[in-house]
Amino acid sequence: MRIISGTARGRTIVAPAGDRTRPTQDKVRESLFNIIRWDVQEARVLDLFAGTGALSLEAISRGAKDAVLIDMDRDACNAIRKNMETSRLGAQCRLIARDYRQAMDALAREGQKFDVVFIDPPYKMENTGDMCAELFDKGLLSDSFLIVVEHRRGMAPLLDLRFEAFDLRKYGDTEITFVRSANREETP
Repeated sequence: MRIISGTARGRTIVAPAGDRTRPTQDKVRESLFNIIRWDVQEARVLDLFAGTGALSLEAISRGAKDAVLIDMDRDACNAIRKNMETSRLGAQCRLIARDYRQAMDALAREGQKFDVVFIDPPYKMENTGDMCAELFDKGLLSDSFLIVVEHRRGMAPLLDLRFEAFDLRKYGDTEITFVRSANREETP
């Protein structure tokens, strides 16, 4: 795996051994960032279940302001630290090594707000719609937020009326759902 584009283009990304971490494939990540390229510019990024950190590091490489990466797996956190170092993007990253709910609570207490949120949990976790609601309820989303949910085919997030799933892309057994506010004002 590697960072595909931007200031850290071509830098290698390592993944922990075993199958507990399911990194987003290079071709899927490239397609994803082609879709959201304008949303990433100067964005504050939150990466739940960061795994290798590839999504956040790609976002920063392509112009995001900074990123908070959350993962509670020790091996994943070690891989993230290594990837932050080898990409030379670590100064713009903050790793929180704890459960995503505890991390969201801490970020809410700090008054943090994020423009782009990546949610890529283990496929056995199917409550991604609840995760979106928690982000909203805790005040962690900016006014023009974008949530990118990676999930198993056919397991799209069940969203409440505050959200709109405005795009769905399929990549083999993986799907990506793009979510924004249902009350979003369209710019002319």
